[in-house]
Amino acid sequence: MLEEGSARLYRFGRGEGGSPVLLVPSLINRWYILDLRAGASVAGALVGEGFDTWCLDWGVPGDEDRHLRWDDVLARLARAARVVRRTTGFERISLLGYCMGGTLAGIHAALHPEHVSALVNLAGPFDFSRGGVLSAMADGRWFDADAIASAGNVNAAQMQSAFLMLRPTAQVAKWVSVFERGRDASFRDAFAALESWSNDTVPFPAAAYRTYIRELYQENRLARGGHHVGGRPVDLSSITCPVLTIVASEDAICPPAAATALNDLCGSSRRDVLTVPGGHVGAVVGSRATKTLYPALVSWLRSCC
Repeated sequence: MLEEGSARLYRFGRGEGGSPVLLVPSLINRWYILDLRAGASVAGALVGEGFDTWCLDWGVPGDEDRHLRWDDVLARLARAARVVRRTTGFERISLLGYCMGGTLAGIHAALHPEHVSALVNLAGPFDFSRGGVLSAMADGRWFDADAIASAGNVNAAQMQSAFLMLRPTAQVAKWVSVFERGRDASFRDAFAALESWSNDTVPFPAAAYRTYIRELYQENRLARGGHHVGGRPVDLSSITCPVLTIVASEDAICPPAAATALNDLCGSSRRDVLTVPGGHVGAVVGSRATKTLYPALVSWLRSCC
């Protein structure tokens, strides 16, 4: 229904009524972490409960996308949301953003509050001064985003190395788990699916990267004010729809305080927080997600949409 460059808009199910839900994944990871496999799928959980569920696939940027700006990314999200509204006939839709997608969904909701019926921030940062190790790594005193982006898109290996530095022993621990649990067929299936996704990272468009690092990580403009998109100020207090922030108890990529800042800064009368067990990825697709995250998410969306 929407094709723009390598970006695509997918519709998983037509639903049985209620506000459509648009899933907004991270810009630098493939979208299917939200539909990883049977039993480990945010999209599947929503469709199974009758929600009209959509997802924006950002695609894989090519060298020609090095000039894609942060403003262009938000404009693409706005067009996807417009397609969902036009196709379904709903004037307002729900947004669920994961990781950087949560940040993008929040910015969109602040710029277009009249079109958003509910906002779910799934482990997306808003106060980047509370971003933990990643914020320290991106500190402008020793990190020059312009120098990195001057060579073109920031490639997948560069992005992946930053996340590996958060938990240097994670790779060893991962293979120890495989050795210990490798005879379990369900574990092998889950491991293979997640391993395939984690190795399928994509480049970060250079121009958008500059803005993301400088204005959000280094200057914290989204929380402090001064962040603009398309010439318009992004005022998080303009968000008036119900807001749910979901944080993972062991999240090193988006520490809980970085995400829950949205609830402090938005203008909503209903601002809920849900803490689920696990890390940044495991909380979303791990074995406990079906018992914790998915039922709570469905219940919350039903209560406000």
